[in-house]
Amino acid sequence: MGAYARGVSDPAVSAAEGIGADTPRPQTLLLTFFGGHVLDRRIHVATASVLDVLERVGVSEHATRSTLSRMARRGLLHRARRGRHVYFGLTERSRAILHDGELRIWRAGAVNRQWDGTWTLLGFSMPESWQRQRHALRSRLLWAGFGSLQGGLWIAPGEVDPVPLLDGLGADAHVKVFQARALPPTEVAGIVREAWDTHGLAARYRAFLARWQDPESQAPDSLARDLLLESDWLQTIRDDPRLPREHLPADWPAEPAQELFYALSKELRPAARAIAAEILDSITDEQADVEAAE
Repeated sequence: MGAYARGVSDPAVSAAEGIGADTPRPQTLLLTFFGGHVLDRRIHVATASVLDVLERVGVSEHATRSTLSRMARRGLLHRARRGRHVYFGLTERSRAILHDGELRIWRAGAVNRQWDGTWTLLGFSMPESWQRQRHALRSRLLWAGFGSLQGGLWIAPGEVDPVPLLDGLGADAHVKVFQARALPPTEVAGIVREAWDTHGLAARYRAFLARWQDPESQAPDSLARDLLLESDWLQTIRDDPRLPREHLPADWPAEPAQELFYALSKELRPAARAIAAEILDSITDEQADVEAAE
């Protein structure tokens, strides 16, 4: 688990605001937009351009403006004024979040075919007054692929680095982490059934497949469709622990859904970038720094 999980799962960034419903919410859409059209380009984009993009996917001007302001206050966006116009760019924090999201979406894959039989076990017990820390840790555990096995014991396939999970929580003394293998009479299939809602996971992938059989019905142009597609895929995979393939049903829908996502993204991306190039009013990060300093 990396910065992306910390960025969208911590209460301080309102993860639930952007993930979980069938329709992606403004923060998820904005993160997806900045990841696809601003990340690694060292630019800031005018508010008017962002309003235009999100209007194409049905987000109101008020919702976009308020979400931009909230993200700036939380250190996810940098705001710069140039004359009468306001521009938004990425911060170090949001760059780390988006690079981690790229890794999850494009490299990790929706199914784990390299599992070596190792499990990571994490147990925690925190004071009742630590409600924020407990909520943040549970959110990070879900993103990192953990399932709740029993009580305060969480389990994930493979080796999971606990350091990012605990970053900034001050909870190290309340957490115990182990790596182990299942031994008889423990059945791995039983662990999977107990710790994860595989029926719910499968339903999300099947819903994604159903929604995107007809991409043109989702949005009016390639830019909007590409934005909705990637945001929808992120919602779909967010709580998927990437369970070992050998312990999943034969008709597990994650791989067909991933193939559809990759194919549609490849088809939509060139036209989406062409539209973005026409409508985006941008300045360089260096120009934004000068304006902010004046």
